[in-house]
Amino acid sequence: KAKAINFGVIYGISAFGLANNLRIPREDAKQFIDTYFDRFPQIKDYMELTVNFAKKHNYVRTIFGRKIHTPNINAKGHIAGFARRAAINAPIQGSAADIIRRAMIRIPQALTVNSLSANMLLQVHDELIFEVPKNEVEITTKVIAKEMENACGPVVKLEVPLLVDTGVGDTWSEAH
Repeated sequence: KAKAINFGVIYGISAFGLANNLRIPREDAKQFIDTYFDRFPQIKDYMELTVNFAKKHNYVRTIFGRKIHTPNINAKGHIAGFARRAAINAPIQGSAADIIRRAMIRIPQALTVNSLSANMLLQVHDELIFEVPKNEVEITTKVIAKEMENACGPVVKLEVPLLVDTGVGDTWSEAH
């Protein structure tokens, strides 16, 4: 329920929508939303500032400055709601995509410098999957984690550090 509330509120879910998702009375859902914004007013401020910026400029930016266009932000009806949620989400998801791309660019060089023979196989959202010789797993894991945690620098300095969880296994499922 906490995850549904957290992500629902961030993406602009209504009391009706949250009540439907959680199968609770609409009044309870409204109370959850109101309490959320009372506890985290900065999130509401971010949402309003982001939507207002998008309405004025027809785009938003990632933390690296990449523009994400919001062509329907000034639309009416249900399209407006979708455009609003997309404008709020785009800087967050876009920044995450920028960070993982920066890591993917930096990791091959870091592996080479450390004489490691791992191969990057796949990206899944904020995860990278590698094929690594068993005798190189420990050092490779450290090198990759360091590159991922520092992927923003030197362009962007985050106030809250990125932390990387690693896992090892013969399959992606085992690595989790």
